[in-house]
Amino acid sequence: MAAILRDMAVGESGRVTGFVAGGSPAYRRKLLALGLTKGSTFKVTRVAPLGDPVEIVLRGFSLSLRRDEAGIVLIEREEV
Repeated sequence: MAAILRDMAVGESGRVTGFVAGGSPAYRRKLLALGLTKGSTFKVTRVAPLGDPVEIVLRGFSLSLRRDEAGIVLIEREEV
């Protein structure tokens, strides 16, 4: 079952499986350009006290996403 990136906790890892249907194609292209491509693995390293933004480590760099940006990324949690 697919989950959403914004629902993950610090320390959890996952793999990008796609994007939520709908939304702006330009916005999806932006996320793809940032490295959030299907099959990419990442780890949540920080979440701000109010939940916005979320920081992940992806492809060797840290990436901060606003909560609404993380809300359209479908992921699969990786078991530890």
